[in-house]
Amino acid sequence: MGPVKHAGPEALDQLESLLVKLRGHATLVEKKRGSFYRKRASFLHFHEDPAGLFADVKLRGVDFERFRVSTAAERAALLRTVAAALAAASPEAPRSARSRDTRRGA
Repeated sequence: MGPVKHAGPEALDQLESLLVKLRGHATLVEKKRGSFYRKRASFLHFHEDPAGLFADVKLRGVDFERFRVSTAAERAALLRTVAAALAAASPEAPRSARSRDTRRGA
């Protein structure tokens, strides 16, 4: 795959309703329009090319995964993926309690 262009203002205008929903996640910070960070690390940004609009999301490790977001169904799927990734990354009280118990030798 050749180089892809970061989404420009017109492409981001097409994605505005998606951007609004992404902005609703408290753990995401939009450093510039359409470029979201989580814990000071790049998490999600958008590209455009002749095949459509795409989101690059860092779900695991250091590599981004690409998701097509040209249709409403594709955007909804991206939102589900992002929500699941953020939920999996957030600390859960029971897990924290178990790790404390383990440290105490329980």
